[in-house]
Amino acid sequence: MTNRNKILVPEARDGLDQLKAKVTNTNNPNHTKYEVAKEQGIHLHHGYNGDIKAKDAGKVGGNIGGNMVKELIEMAKKELNK
Repeated sequence: MTNRNKILVPEARDGLDQLKAKVTNTNNPNHTKYEVAKEQGIHLHHGYNGDIKAKDAGKVGGNIGGNMVKELIEMAKKELNK
């Protein structure tokens, strides 16, 4: 299944990947979801994961996305205080 989430500015992909790696303390942003799933006790593997519960998928994605939004807000606050 293809990823339906599309970045509005494709040139931002590298920056978003760097932010994801920073927020989750990982070296490779492509492995972030697997590391977060492991921390949450969710069995996520490379390839098809359509058999996991929506609740578990939300735990993984929500953790990553929520932390990225928090970091973006902090970055904006710092920029405004300059």
